[in-house]
Amino acid sequence: MNFSTDDRRTPAECMTMTEVRQGVDALDRLLVTVLAERQRYMDAAARIKPDRTAVRDTARIEDVVAKVKAAACEAGLSEEIAEPVWRLLIERCIAYEFGVWDATRQQA
Repeated sequence: MNFSTDDRRTPAECMTMTEVRQGVDALDRLLVTVLAERQRYMDAAARIKPDRTAVRDTARIEDVVAKVKAAACEAGLSEEIAEPVWRLLIERCIAYEFGVWDATRQQA
């Protein structure tokens, strides 16, 4: 799946480390863009959740991880990469959401 319109080569087409690095750098830029959008959903969640105790939802965390593991398997991403990355991402998003939740309530 090609996510970008730039001239990067697919991994199978790469013949040099420069080409590999160009591909990784392009994907990193894309990941930053997608993570920024995910963060905006955390902004929305902080705005919508009426109570601070609703920010951490253990059942939702496990649901997200299960869905990510299934998607990772389907996409050929190692579960040993996917699960710890998403668990860290979720924890950092929760911390961010707590900060936004607190800041928006202090302003009111």
